[in-house]
Amino acid sequence: MNIIKVNGVELAYDSFGNENDEAIILIAGLGTQMIRWTIPFCEILAARGFRVISFDNRDVGCSTHFSHYKALDFEALATSLMSGMRPDIPYTLDDMSKDVIGLLDALSIDRAHIVGRSMGGMIAQIVASDYPERVLSLTSIMSSSGNPALPQASQEVMALMTKPAPNPFEDEAGFLAHSLSFAKRIAGTGYPFEEDAYRALILEEVRRAYDPGSVGRQIAAIAVSGDRRPRLATIKVPTLVIHGVDDPLFVPACGEDTAAAISDAELMLIDGMGHDLPHQLYKVTADGIERTARRNGQALPE
Repeated sequence: MNIIKVNGVELAYDSFGNENDEAIILIAGLGTQMIRWTIPFCEILAARGFRVISFDNRDVGCSTHFSHYKALDFEALATSLMSGMRPDIPYTLDDMSKDVIGLLDALSIDRAHIVGRSMGGMIAQIVASDYPERVLSLTSIMSSSGNPALPQASQEVMALMTKPAPNPFEDEAGFLAHSLSFAKRIAGTGYPFEEDAYRALILEEVRRAYDPGSVGRQIAAIAVSGDRRPRLATIKVPTLVIHGVDDPLFVPACGEDTAAAISDAELMLIDGMGHDLPHQLYKVTADGIERTARRNGQALPE
């Protein structure tokens, strides 16, 4: 793992493959760390001739945290958004997209293939729309367009996601039970839920960095992002949208709407996939990313 300063924050990152190969940037989701892009998955992509770079978004993992920021008042946030006012939050998805560009600059990468999952897909969309000269292709996984008319996750799923977890250093068993319950609920039905692997991953994230407030701050960043469809309509690079048919957090309509908003985007709906990326889907996901990267001779945007 390496640490590099970009856009006023420090980002932790890791790199796989030949540094002279075209780069793929992997952007993680809400409150999750770069280790969710597992080493085997990164190595699959690297073996196909790419330099693969994963990193911790700001406010998670070993990157700069904003835990000094005052606790967010979500009722006040909602009121501000409904009144058209800009709420007082520490950062936005636009700031997080600038982190990606800063990472490219710091690593002397002119253009890269941008891949994001969940919130990371939203950030990837913004990077592709706002910095077309830096993007070779876009893959948006289990994400959404921000269209307010889209169906939302059920109250039960949202309650599981937002319910405070026990402190893992005081009640590790309770913390694991809470985290595993949510992970199992959003997983797909097509693949076994590998509880031991999830338990090990959750504990590794706790060991790397534990900051229970970061999820709320990133939810606020998503909330103010708004409807990205006008931005998506400007994207010209080859684009793939991957979405699970069983996703209960961002239902399939979210992926369909994202693909519909981007000209010539390919939509890959995967039966049995939920809001996760089990190892059984590494190859088909890597196939899609590589196919998109090779599409149209990797033509640059006009």
